[in-house]
Formats: sequence, C-alpha cells, structure tokens
Amino acid sequence: MNLMEQIRSEALKLGFDLAGIAPISPVPHVDAYRDWIAHGYHGEMGYMARPDRVERRENPGVILPGAKAVVCVGLNYYPGPLPGDLAGDASRGLIANYAWGIDYHDLMQPHLEELAAFIRAQTGSNATTCAYVDTGPILERAYAAAAGLGFIGKNTCLIHPKMGSWLFLGQVLTDAELAPMAEASRVDCGTCRRCLDACPTGALIAPYTLDARRCISYLTIELKGAIPRELRPLMGNHIYGCDTCQQVCPWQRFASPTRERSFHAEELNRAAPPLAELVEMDEAAFRQRYAGSPIARIGRGRLLRNAAVALGNWGDERAIEPLAKALQDADPLVREHAAWALGHTGGKVKHEILENALKDEAAPYVRKEIQAVI
Repeated sequence: MNLMEQIRSEALKLGFDLAGIAPISPVPHVDAYRDWIAHGYHGEMGYMARPDRVERRENPGVILPGAKAVVCVGLNYYPGPLPGDLAGDASRGLIANYAWGIDYHDLMQPHLEELAAFIRAQTGSNATTCAYVDTGPILERAYAAAAGLGFIGKNTCLIHPKMGSWLFLGQVLTDAELAPMAEASRVDCGTCRRCLDACPTGALIAPYTLDARRCISYLTIELKGAIPRELRPLMGNHIYGCDTCQQVCPWQRFASPTRERSFHAEELNRAAPPLAELVEMDEAAFRQRYAGSPIARIGRGRLLRNAAVALGNWGDERAIEPLAKALQDADPLVREHAAWALGHTGGKVKHEILENALKDEAAPYVRKEIQAVI
C-alpha cells in the first residue's frame, strides 16, 4: 500500500466516508468564485469578499507557506427522511437535515487533526499541516471535486454519484509531497434542472449559480436582520436552512442513512419542532434545547424570527395566540416578524392585538411593520 492509499485508509478508519488528494494549484473554479463575489451574490457574508480571505482562496499558500497538496474528506450526514405526517405539517418548522443532531464541527475537527498527525508521521517530522472543517478560506467543494469526491451539481452542491450530496467536507493542507489521488467523475447533471425549478425563492438563478441573498439557508441562518418582505411568503415553514434543491435531485436515490448516530435526531421535535412552542421559548430554554447543535450559533432571536414567519405562512387562527406573545418579545427583530405574521393569519382578533401593540411599540421599524398590516 503506497502512502496515498495509506492516507485514504486512515481517513476511512477515522470515520470519514470519502477521501482523496488534490494538488494545491492551480486553484479549481477560482474564476467562478471571483465572478460570484463581483455580482454581490454573497450578500451580507462579508467574510467571503474580505481582501485577505479572497487572497487566501486564490492562493492557499498564504495559509500554509509551501503547501503542495490538500487531502479532502467527506462524511455522510443523511439522517433519513422525515416521516410524511411531520413533513407535511405546516404547524411545524422544517430544519435542514445537517442540523438535526450535533454540531458537525465538534465531531469532524478532532478526527481531521488525527488525520493531519498521521500525514505528518508518515511524511517526516518536517512536514506541516493545516486542517479545516467549513471554517477556513478555501474553496472546499472545488478541491473536493478535484480530489475525486464527486462533481459540483447545478444546485452548487458536491454530488457523489453513489452517495448523493448529503456530505460534510473537510480538508488537510500540507507541504508534504503527495501525489494526486483522484478518480474523476464521469457523470454530471446532464439536462436535469429539477433543483432550479424547485427552489422556493428562485435562488438558483442559473445552473451552477446561487444568489445567496435569495436562498432560504442564507435568510434563516446567515442574515442577521430583517428578512425581505417579498421573500417571507416564499419560505414556507423552513426555519433553519433548506434541503429542497437536494431532496429533488435524482442522485439522492443512492443516499443511505449515515452511520454516525450523533447526526440523527434524538427526538422528532429536533427535526420538525412545533412552531408555537418555539416562539414561546425564553433564552434559557433556547440554550438548553439547542446546546451542541448548529442551531445554537444563530441565537434565539433569529430562530424566533424564522418561526414567526413560518407561523404567518401557516396562516391558521391557531397561530394568533403564540404570535401575540411574540409581539411582546424583548427582541424587536422577533416583534417585527411577529407583526408581519399576524397580518397573514386568519381571524379578526388579530387587528385588536396589533392596534394595542402599536400603542406601546417604541422601535420605528416595528411600528412601521404593524402599521403596514393593520
């Protein structure tokens, strides 16, 4: 077994499902990245366009001087389908599959560090490494495709022909001399455009091009302020991320549930929680419920903002009571979206609730939202 095969074998022993090696240069798909930034498709994710981060993505040698290769790994996170009765229940919030269980960073980073140590041990004490899980300024999907872990689909996800796209990615950069170890994908999306047609907000503006500013994952996770009014009705009951463009992909028929039990939901409420329950959570309840979950990173305010929008899209009179409570929340972001949501629910009592709230509301943008729906 040669060195490259040893590295792949070690990655699989550590629990990863895929592994490959790509040369550090030329940087794959760097022109597409530059074009994406130039069009402003990154929205408020300023870190994507910061000059120092752009420099690192264009030249990973800035991250690790003398870097020659990147070892790429993939980890299947698919927890299996949500039961039909929950998936079709508009009174529950939909959470992207990757966030049903523990935070993947906490699981993958230690294993990547172990893999990096193995690489150093096998290539000599002078070798250096740098490991990343979704946090480093590196074009991870592009390198993963170059390393043979799959191909980049029209939905911009990395797709493995035998596993689908439910994959977490990680990388180990090294200055060790490692030969490329890639099995180039011989398939692609062909003429299929199911993901483009299914995107609820039209975020996939063209094949292989995602305008993050319209993407539900961006709106529910990355966006810190108010969700644009014109996009709220299109979000349905998605409250943390969105899997639509992956769920409709024909390649997902080959996906099988992950072996990693910590990515499965301990209870179904972690995958599709009742919306009314969420908007009544205080800070302590939020922290207890989502400790160790990716959802903890967005904070209570943004999650309740998302839940309020989903309640408005449900539109049922049963949403009025929890939204009335949310309209009294200490966080103006929550109040703003609760006001919008009340305007989209049935029943006459909502007008009295909104009028009473307006009398005591001090935040100008919340007042404006209330006035717009009365």
